[in-house]
Amino acid sequence: MVKNSLSILPAFAGLELLSSAVIVFNADGSIKFANPAAEILLDCSAKSLIDQKLNALFLNGDALLAVFHQAVAHHFADKRQDLTLERAGREPLHVHSIVTALDNPETPVLIEFRENVQQLKLDREERMLDQSKANKELIRNLAHEIKNPLGGIRGAAQLLELELPERQLKELREYTQVIIKEADRLQTLVDRLLAPHRLPHIVGDVNIHEVCERVRSLIVAEFPQGLTIHRDYDLSIPEFRGDKEQLIQSVLNIAHNAAQALAERIRHGDAELTFKTRVVRQITLAKVRYRLALDLHIIDNGPGIPPEIFHRIFYPLVSGRDGGSGLGLTLAQTFVDQHLGVIECESRPGCTDFRILIPLP
Repeated sequence: MVKNSLSILPAFAGLELLSSAVIVFNADGSIKFANPAAEILLDCSAKSLIDQKLNALFLNGDALLAVFHQAVAHHFADKRQDLTLERAGREPLHVHSIVTALDNPETPVLIEFRENVQQLKLDREERMLDQSKANKELIRNLAHEIKNPLGGIRGAAQLLELELPERQLKELREYTQVIIKEADRLQTLVDRLLAPHRLPHIVGDVNIHEVCERVRSLIVAEFPQGLTIHRDYDLSIPEFRGDKEQLIQSVLNIAHNAAQALAERIRHGDAELTFKTRVVRQITLAKVRYRLALDLHIIDNGPGIPPEIFHRIFYPLVSGRDGGSGLGLTLAQTFVDQHLGVIECESRPGCTDFRILIPLP
């Protein structure tokens, strides 16, 4: 029977009070002591952790074990590094680790873990902000470069059709019509690319639940069977100043993508889409601190976003679906940016969660 770690190691009793996770290891790499913060971080009791090997704690624990052996050999006094620790069936842990070599042959190593989720979040938001600015500039330049010759191509095809001899008109008109239709399709694509930069920002009082209900009605009309839409609303959320039509388009783009990804589950009748609203307090968005913010989740139980495109889903013309334009999420991000907000995403098979955060008054 394993005794309480505090009674075994009174020398480490002070570590019980630390808010950061602390684990002390035996010379063979097994755990001798874990404080309450470590129990919370690892979601495991100290009793279960005692005697576990370091490399058994995480799927990628061998890298940490190598640092452990360096500490045992006194190659350093302490070593700091940011790590992503993979765990079977659980979310990975993003931590800052401090590996300390102790002057005790029985317990030679102490490792402290501090979650750095906030720093990762800030770094991710900064990257997204820079990416969004680059996307906007790229889209504007590319759209204008494409648009200018399109009119000439279409006009030339129409003139060519008028000049065709009567005997060849029926035979060759098919080809001129292909040119005209493809030019029109590209024109529509360019117009969609330029839409966020053309449309006026019409500001008024926005009730986010009216936005969600509008989107819900549109999704239900298109997918009347096999899709259940859940609503989990916090009705205390206040109205805020914004462009209602832009927000409807943003939420619709995300929800419509989700519904299309649920095609297989819709056929089986077990597809689910959830609109969830909450308020978060004291949050930093795009390097600015806000007292309150809207927290809107659009969650589906689909197959998840393919890993190879997950980090590029907000790039223009990137789509995980055959025939998709790859503009829906780009436009959604642009419209949310105009409300000083951000869009975040977490995805795994069976659950994709898009989160829209917008400052509240």
